[in-house]
Amino acid sequence: MNAMILHESSRGIDTYTPESSLLKKRILFFTEEVNAESSNRMIEYLLYLDTDAPGEEITICINSPGGEVISGLAVYDTIMGLKSPVRTICIGTAASMGSILFLSGEKREMLPHTKIMIHDPLISGLSGSKKALELEKEAAQLMEIRAVTAQIIADRSGHSLEEVYAKTKEDCYLTSAEAIDFGIATGIARSIL
Repeated sequence: MNAMILHESSRGIDTYTPESSLLKKRILFFTEEVNAESSNRMIEYLLYLDTDAPGEEITICINSPGGEVISGLAVYDTIMGLKSPVRTICIGTAASMGSILFLSGEKREMLPHTKIMIHDPLISGLSGSKKALELEKEAAQLMEIRAVTAQIIADRSGHSLEEVYAKTKEDCYLTSAEAIDFGIATGIARSIL
């Protein structure tokens, strides 16, 4: 949907999109699968806002099913390197890599009826026959990714790696209250603005 907003001013009538209006307020949305395209676009917006007004808060609203770990970690690492503080808000479900993006915020808030889902990473799309050494290599890579994502959850929630591994061995859905109790969220958002 390419909605346009009309605004009358002394210069005449200006047109702009809701996205550009929110960008001026330093509010971004990550509401899709995490992949190279969506991650690169988010990184571009983040770097633009950080250089435009370093030190001013950026808000990222997240409603994502997750996706590619490497693409998501690129966004996470970018956020960790910004001069501007980042506030993340879960506005639906932040699942899998979406939950890791949620954890990048200094302030991590959830709307009252939203959920976070954390779990061990998985490999999708396995097909065909594999040799033993190929499977061993894929398993080693998966365990490396598991260690990285578990460490992020541990660092941001204040839990030990053992506690995180126990919590993420299966899909773990947390309500806003449960996410606050576990240290993943820092509060309930009453407003996005």
